[in-house]
Amino acid sequence: MRISTRNAAFQQWHALLGNRAKRQRAGEFLIQGVRPLTLALDHDWPLSAVLHSAGGSGGRPLSRWARDTLDRVPAGVTRVDMDPELLHELGGKEDTVPELLAVARVPDDRLDRLTVGPDFLGVVFDRPITPGNIGTLIRSADAFGAHGVVVSGHAADIYDPKSLRASTGSLFALPVVRVPSPQTVADWAAGLRARGVPLRIVGTDERGAADLTGTDLTGPVLVVIGNETSGMSAAWRELCDETVRIPIGGAASSLNAAAAGTVLLYETQRQRGFPAVGAPV
Repeated sequence: MRISTRNAAFQQWHALLGNRAKRQRAGEFLIQGVRPLTLALDHDWPLSAVLHSAGGSGGRPLSRWARDTLDRVPAGVTRVDMDPELLHELGGKEDTVPELLAVARVPDDRLDRLTVGPDFLGVVFDRPITPGNIGTLIRSADAFGAHGVVVSGHAADIYDPKSLRASTGSLFALPVVRVPSPQTVADWAAGLRARGVPLRIVGTDERGAADLTGTDLTGPVLVVIGNETSGMSAAWRELCDETVRIPIGGAASSLNAAAAGTVLLYETQRQRGFPAVGAPV
């Protein structure tokens, strides 16, 4: 397939960058960047198309990485030879023409995508406002061995390009599921408990009942990070088995939501002896 003009296919892919409603209707989003595309292929993420220029980027031949990546693309995925100027428009960087881009499919939002065992660690982000915070929390969840991230309620889009960039590809390494309300998670948790999984739901709040480091986080646990402005909703507070606070000092009144989530994830794995974490970074 060759595209050299801003035809209907190009316009549809361009709309995926800035139009959440069109991403939702199409069930697709755009992958930009070497690491995100590499991780998408490493984790067998379903792709609809891979876009590249047969003549290379900016008049240069494709790099070894780009050639090897094209060889890894599964059969059945549409390969599009696209004019470099059009690739540039989709690439997200003013001074760079990307070698490869991919059109990826949005997976089903099912909580059973999360694998729950005796060491389960899940993260809920309640009504996040900014895509960058979603991506940052996904990256931290991946780094500290979480088994999945749940984005709850009316929230920014996890497939927004800003979220994808902030996640540095970690979106493709662990399940990230959107749910409409806390009740969806409550029903899922009740089903797990009925099967004998002692899942605890632990929320973060500056007025929490206990300090983070004094709370046992070694069993199956779902931690909840509140909205950047208002914290956890009343519904989430009701669902939590306990709430914890992160002691802070200085002039800051609170931590950024993604930063608070990162601290909580680190403390959880510190208590567990970092069983799921690789080499130090």
